[in-house]
Amino acid sequence: MEKILIFFIFLGPLVFFHELGHFIFARLAGVRVEVFSIGFGPKLFSFKRGDTQYALSLIPLGGYVKMFGDDPLSDTELTPEEEAVAYTKKGKFARFCIVFGGPLANFIMAFFIYVILTSVGEKLPQTKFGKVESSHELYTLGARTGDILTQINDQEITSFDDLNLIDSDVSEITVQRRGELKVLPLTMKGMEFIEKFSKVSSALRSPFVMDRNGSVFIIKIPNNSLVSLEEIFEFEGEQLELYTFNGEPDIQFQAETFNIESSEKIVLQKGVGSWKRNLLDKGFYPRDLVIKNIMMGTAAEAAKLKKGDLIIGIDGKEITGFEGLKSSVQSLKSKEGKKDLLVKIANKEGIKEITLTPQVKEYDGVPIFSIGVESGVSFFSFMVESKSKSIGDSLIRGFYRTKLGIIQVLSGFKKLITGEVSLKHVGGPIAIGQVASDSFNISLSMFFRLMAIISINLGIINLFPIPVLDGGHIVFIILEAINGGPLSKKKMLYAQQIGMSLLFLLIFVALFNDISRFF
Repeated sequence: MEKILIFFIFLGPLVFFHELGHFIFARLAGVRVEVFSIGFGPKLFSFKRGDTQYALSLIPLGGYVKMFGDDPLSDTELTPEEEAVAYTKKGKFARFCIVFGGPLANFIMAFFIYVILTSVGEKLPQTKFGKVESSHELYTLGARTGDILTQINDQEITSFDDLNLIDSDVSEITVQRRGELKVLPLTMKGMEFIEKFSKVSSALRSPFVMDRNGSVFIIKIPNNSLVSLEEIFEFEGEQLELYTFNGEPDIQFQAETFNIESSEKIVLQKGVGSWKRNLLDKGFYPRDLVIKNIMMGTAAEAAKLKKGDLIIGIDGKEITGFEGLKSSVQSLKSKEGKKDLLVKIANKEGIKEITLTPQVKEYDGVPIFSIGVESGVSFFSFMVESKSKSIGDSLIRGFYRTKLGIIQVLSGFKKLITGEVSLKHVGGPIAIGQVASDSFNISLSMFFRLMAIISINLGIINLFPIPVLDGGHIVFIILEAINGGPLSKKKMLYAQQIGMSLLFLLIFVALFNDISRFF
């Protein structure tokens, strides 16, 4: 029920502002609006004011504004008084503004969400470097795993969105490393740096480890705030602190929410080698190696693996993370004729090895090997408050975010059309409801940021040149201008039938993907 309520809270404003855009431009053009409805189908609640009936309808997946005389296929004769308030009797520019008003309202809504968020302040993930391999150019220039990017040249960086404001050459960056600021000189174009940074800004793991008995611990560097597991592995100090962690770590662990004072502390002294080696030798394994769930009918179920088991090795090779497990399983593709894997398991009964045969599935024509386990991975997140310096700064940031959102959405649709991205990635109302609920549980900032990007999506989708969508009506208006008059009723009827077919096909694909993904 909570997720359903969040979904309605999320979707309601998007639909309302879209329809409000149509409504305002219709009234400005002198068109009589007969119905303004949020939702489709039977009306749950309605009232009438002036010529317009305002309604809340049963099916919340959209809405509509019914204008007088908006049916171009109608043969009904209109009186001069009725023609003065009929949609189809208005000029081409007025009708264009009415149709475009809906998508425009969605873009304006996104802009104002961004402006308000930057004005009042929002909690956003730190601009952290992810895993920086020693072979990467940024490592050579001094960047390290877990560094927090705080400044580019003289521009303060408080969120990933600030990177979009960098349009000059980058001569230096400032990073924060365990509380200390370090200035790293470099020479790059702004876009070149952003591209290189984006490749090493992947999510880092939360500092959770687990022993064979199923006890979970959170690791901390003495006299420092919590950092990621990758940073712990690269730490060169002589001591680490382990704190007992009760409960189930969230997939997105927010470090600032953990009350370290209420946990029992264990101090570990470093021996020979890295902390990664030390922790493994002492029986503390990265928690993302634990089996959180086992899928029915899979190799893991057939091999009698259990929830809570730790997978610590594949074919005699030690693994220290779920990504290593996945790559080891996928490596079967390059081992011709080999079908089985020797998997090392650790649990409270001890350490043992079992043999299992991964299943092979095709994804976009590529064979994917799977053993059927879900990891207990938890990603590290430290939220910081970002606030603009002035209303002018908020307006600039809001504009750039909206612009970037439009570019990203258009790029995504381009990849769908060209086949770079599979249609399996298209989501429907269930997917939207899921991500809305997830973002709400992270922070209100993330919830409203998602609302802004979905508002942009809604605006762009409605501009698709498909009859029955706003974009289709705009195409009709353009063709009418070229043709010197309206299209024939027969052509309009055919176009609407094609448009409805395409729309229903898109809805079917989205719902099918939702059902396949979640059920």
